[in-house]
Amino acid sequence: MDNKKQITRIAAYGLVLKQEQILLCRLSAEVPTYQGMWTLPGGGLDFGEHPAQAMVREVQEETGLNVSPGRVLGIDTFLRQRAAEQFHSIRIVYEARLQGGQLRFEASGTTDMCAWHPLAEIGDLKLVGLVEAALAMPAADASDQ
Repeated sequence: MDNKKQITRIAAYGLVLKQEQILLCRLSAEVPTYQGMWTLPGGGLDFGEHPAQAMVREVQEETGLNVSPGRVLGIDTFLRQRAAEQFHSIRIVYEARLQGGQLRFEASGTTDMCAWHPLAEIGDLKLVGLVEAALAMPAADASDQ
C-alpha cells in the first residue's frame, strides 16, 4: 500500500494575447525544477476564491496588468509522483482580456520577469507544457483578440 501524501492544487491562468503576441512570465528560483522557463501568468486559488477571480488577481500580481476573464479555454491536468508525495495539478485556462495597467515584474515571487513574445517566435523559448497546451485548446484563437 502506498502511504505517500496526496496533494491536489487547483490553479487558474490567463491566456493574454495582443497583436500576435503572448504575455508570458519566467519562473524564478522559487521553482527550482522549472527555473528560467516561461509560463502563462496565473497561479493557485485561495480557499473559497472563484477561479476567474484568482486568474485576474494572479495576472495582476505577476505582471502589473489588469485583465478581465473571458471564456474558459480548457482545463489541463498532470500527476507527478515524488518520493514522499503524489501531486495532482488542475489548471484552468481562461481567455484574459487586457484592460490596462503597467507591465512590471513580480518581486519575491514564483516569477521574476514577464514579457510580450511574438507568437511566431515562442518556439525559441523554454516553455512549460501549460503554454503549448493552452495554445492548442480549441477555443484559443489569437485572431479573436
